[in-house]
Amino acid sequence: MTVFQIGEAAELLGVSPDTVRRWVDAGRLAASRDEHGHRVIDGVDLAGFVRGQAADPDERTDSSSARNRLRGIVTAVVKDTVMAQVDIQAGPFRVVSLMSREAVDELDLRVGSVAVAVIKSTTVVVERSTLGRTG
Repeated sequence: MTVFQIGEAAELLGVSPDTVRRWVDAGRLAASRDEHGHRVIDGVDLAGFVRGQAADPDERTDSSSARNRLRGIVTAVVKDTVMAQVDIQAGPFRVVSLMSREAVDELDLRVGSVAVAVIKSTTVVVERSTLGRTG
């Protein structure tokens, strides 16, 4: 069983430790006490909470087979005559997309615009994090 301290859970969720404490105090997120009396959150409970908080992937304007959708704010747009680079900050994640300049112009992507990065990949590399404790 993997358990997370309040600060670790907050880091994973992209919120402050105070927010996680409020969720625990309100009964929205289950926590227990470890052998030192610190509140910890079971990894399975945290995963269930995150799934419940996630936006419905079916809430999109068009049908798509892509399931990885990150809504964020455009932080940079670099265009040349043919191609463009668009940077989106989606929570704690920076997503960089290379696309045609024509697409950027048609979508009217500018710094400060809200955009959704839709990601479909045949290869996703998963690494094990050192966050959390197993017991």
